Amino acid sequence: MQTEQRPMSSKSAQKHGLPGLQETPLTTEAGENTGNRIPARLPSHSRAAAAQRLNDVPEHIPRGVYYEVLHQPLNPNGWRTKRHLKRKNLRFTNEQVASIDRLSIRTMLTILCGALIFCVIVASGGISLFSLMQATQQQYGQQVVTLESILPRDNLRMYDEHGTLIYQMIDQGRQISVPLAEISPYLAHAEIAIEDQYFWSNPGYDITGIVRAMIDDLTQGHVVSGGSTITQQLIKNGIVGNQTTAIRKLQEIILAPAVTRYYTKQKLLEMYLNTSYYGEQAYGAEAAASVYYGLQDTPTKTAASQLDLAQAAMLAGIPSSPVARDPKLHPQAALARMKEVLNQMVVQGYITPLQQQQAISEAQRPGFFKSSKIDNSLAPHFSSFALNELARDMHVKVSDLSRSGLVVSTTLDLPFQNKVLKDAQRHIAALAKQHNMSNAAVVMIDYHTGAIRTLLGNIDPNNPKDGAFDVASQGYRQPGSTFKAFIYATAFEKGISPGAPVFDGPLTIQMCCGLPSYTPLNYDRQYHGLLPYRRALQNSFNIPAVKLLLQLGVPAALHTAQAMGIKDYEGTPNYTMVLGSLSVHLTDMTSAYGIFANGGVLVPYHAIESVKYVPTGRIIYQASVTGKRVLSKQVSYMMTDVLSDNTSRTFEFGACSALYLFSNTTQQCYAGHPGAIRPSAVKTGTSNDFRDNWTIGYTTDYVVGVWAGNNDNSAMINITGVDGAAPIWKDTLMLAEQGRPIKGFVEPGGLVRKTVHYPGITTTDLYLK
Repeated sequence: MQTEQRPMSSKSAQKHGLPGLQETPLTTEAGENTGNRIPARLPSHSRAAAAQRLNDVPEHIPRGVYYEVLHQPLNPNGWRTKRHLKRKNLRFTNEQVASIDRLSIRTMLTILCGALIFCVIVASGGISLFSLMQATQQQYGQQVVTLESILPRDNLRMYDEHGTLIYQMIDQGRQISVPLAEISPYLAHAEIAIEDQYFWSNPGYDITGIVRAMIDDLTQGHVVSGGSTITQQLIKNGIVGNQTTAIRKLQEIILAPAVTRYYTKQKLLEMYLNTSYYGEQAYGAEAAASVYYGLQDTPTKTAASQLDLAQAAMLAGIPSSPVARDPKLHPQAALARMKEVLNQMVVQGYITPLQQQQAISEAQRPGFFKSSKIDNSLAPHFSSFALNELARDMHVKVSDLSRSGLVVSTTLDLPFQNKVLKDAQRHIAALAKQHNMSNAAVVMIDYHTGAIRTLLGNIDPNNPKDGAFDVASQGYRQPGSTFKAFIYATAFEKGISPGAPVFDGPLTIQMCCGLPSYTPLNYDRQYHGLLPYRRALQNSFNIPAVKLLLQLGVPAALHTAQAMGIKDYEGTPNYTMVLGSLSVHLTDMTSAYGIFANGGVLVPYHAIESVKYVPTGRIIYQASVTGKRVLSKQVSYMMTDVLSDNTSRTFEFGACSALYLFSNTTQQCYAGHPGAIRPSAVKTGTSNDFRDNWTIGYTTDYVVGVWAGNNDNSAMINITGVDGAAPIWKDTLMLAEQGRPIKGFVEPGGLVRKTVHYPGITTTDLYLK
């Protein structure tokens, strides 16, 4: 049975590119023409038919065609809406779950990262802290055991031979350390109460205190509390410095236990109380007690031991802010802080509320504060001389000695010097108007030891114009005829006797190098003919001395002067030096004359007896009394014998001059009753134009040198050494020798006294054997 083939429209045939298809009228099997043409058919099994069928596209079925399918709805009404909503909710739920998953993962990652970072920070911090501890121990470990010696040290202090304080070097503040037992317990309790209440039990640091300080600082928005213990403050001041950094604070905490192990709590408290800054340039309790309350140490108690509760509480409040709580600058702030200190003392059981109120009342009364100053004017020239001597001996600068912690015992006899000062002032005042004389300088040395017992460089040390100038050790002054002693000593050393004759007559010396000739004259403008050297020296005749220098030569005489200590001078050595043309120091000249008294042995003069280093209590310097022979005993005695011959100098100075140490009055002496006479050897000098008066001489105990004149080196009016300087010289020696036995100069041997007949003169005198 043939399958009915639906005819393909011409459009379809054309569309599919099938040629030869035409629309023909359809006919029946009997050949009847139905009026339509039947299209050609391809065999169903052919490949072309198969290919044709592959390209068939079903035509659109018009509506209304029935299909044999089930027409009942597969899903209930509204199922699409429900599905939509369900899917929407599912998506929302999935998004939430995904979000939670993402958040959980992020949170876990954050926690893990944070934990990792924390571990890294802790590890790094631990490593850094360990490194800091190692570095701190390496850098400062040795200083822990030397903390006491590296803390700010005491002022240099000088005392006279009686233990009187004559000078304290305070240009870098005042500080004197005293033992803890000599500091008021009130101050110790007050400092502990306000600065470190667990001082006695903590290991050197206080964690609770540090935390409390941090809270206070954060609350106030700025630093109001340091949290440092007393031990930490000592470490800050002595070892690590006071930089405001976290590293420095950590270094304090690291070192604190070691310091606490090495020092006792008592020692730490003592160091703290002796070095804390209390404002007004006062370091330590002793200085603060003097600065604020005028308290002074006595032979039995220190100033710090005299502090009462009110005074101690006021001081204890200062160190935390020395400027802002300075009672003299900010009294209200200081009082408020004092109340805080007292309140803490009550809370901690040191005092009662009643004592607290009494202390506050005391602090508010007038006169609570009293000022006190260091008096460095007791012996200013001696102190300055001693200070320079100390710097030279210690090989340091003077400025380095200020906080050196040294206690210097000097050779000065202050009560004696004060008496000499008054005598010199009285004498100069009596001569000032008539002779235009305004000043004097006095030096007294124990030539056996070289100890300077008196050094007055100026009789008006408080004069703002030139009172600070020390004529004795700093001034260069022409010594006049006192320089002749070196020329005569040189002559005696060469065998010339004091009894040898010399002609005192006109003399003119031709100078070299185009200089004018030199014609010396005697003071009295007269010539005295033939006379022994003894008489020429004692009467200070110039021409015989110049002749003697011509015979000896300038180099030989200058060598003697230099060997005797005259190394520092101004001027040119020549024949005029025998008359004192070289300018020298009074101290050097005085010491040189002491050589004659000491049998030819030079013991260098000095002002310092010993030096103690306070932190250790050890004597680090002791004056040496080793002497050096520069003249023979015989020559020294010959000079002494001549200079002590009052008879030989009577022609020029009179029998009872100020060069003669008699005990009665001048009138009694001239009447033949001089009283007790103390042997002494002495020489005067007067420079040109009466600019300088000198008198230098000695007994068996001391040598004294006196200069009189004007600070500006202006000329005096018609006054010589015997009238200007000699009275002060005599008064000084008579005062120094009071109560001492009278002793004469002892001949050493090696000399012979004989009478010799010279042409025109016969003398009896000393000669070298």
